[in-house]
Amino acid sequence: MAEINDVTGNRNYKDSLFRFIFKGNNERSRKWLLSLYNALRGSNYEDTSQLEITTLEDVIYISIKNDLSFLINDEMYLFEHQSTVNPNMPVRGLLYFSKLYENFISKQKLNIYGGKLIKLPTPKYIVFYNGQNKFPDLFQYHLSDAFLTPDDSNNFEWTATVININKNHSQELQKNCKALYDYSEFIARIRQNMEGENPLSFQDAVNEAMDYAIAHNFLEGFFREEKAKIMNSILTQFDKETYEKAIRNEGFDEGISIGSSQKTIEAAKSFYANGVSIEVIAKSLKMTEEQVQKIISENQDKA
Repeated sequence: MAEINDVTGNRNYKDSLFRFIFKGNNERSRKWLLSLYNALRGSNYEDTSQLEITTLEDVIYISIKNDLSFLINDEMYLFEHQSTVNPNMPVRGLLYFSKLYENFISKQKLNIYGGKLIKLPTPKYIVFYNGQNKFPDLFQYHLSDAFLTPDDSNNFEWTATVININKNHSQELQKNCKALYDYSEFIARIRQNMEGENPLSFQDAVNEAMDYAIAHNFLEGFFREEKAKIMNSILTQFDKETYEKAIRNEGFDEGISIGSSQKTIEAAKSFYANGVSIEVIAKSLKMTEEQVQKIISENQDKA
């Protein structure tokens, strides 16, 4: 089911913050990125110059263009952060890596038409999941899942490994990467502030979480030093168009498993109150526009 709480603010605020932390063009971000790599691989690299950033900034047709990729130790990594899990990630990763390999071959001046086998970095596609649906610490999606004709040969496979980085998940990984732990704690704090008997607004929830992160020196003072940029990034990304697009694209992929009709009615009322159009609500909740209009009208009559 779509994450209604997260789209109250921009559901992408988590993705943006993740990139801001690990993709920054500075030595500290490179150190955190190397730490994340070490935590994944069980290695202990310390020299950030061993990271060769290969992120594609101009591949518009792939929606993960702003996530990060890098070369290290003859391995080519693509790190993607997701607030929703998309079963099409393997094909997206395949398209992205094809461009990475094209760039690598060109840069190394390798001849793919010659009689000698060229050597390529081993691909590693990791998706860090921080949504609110229940998933295990680690699971995988395979390209073969999308084949119209089932193929168990593994001759044509591409895999997206998804790691759940929510609070209390993947604890060994978070233990070995303090930057990832601090990030996950900050996001969990925002969610916690928006729950319970007296939930805060999204903006107030972010403000409180920011104060908490600063007081506890998350990311070695990063939240204190970059407070204005982080707050601006989080709070200015959301607008009605983004909200409607998120709802439309997600479309409650799991098939409006909202539950009882009463909950469906409450969801429709909530969406409308947040500025979502009747057309989008109808499509999202698999209702007719007339049904949505009736719910809204009845609610207005009671007001």
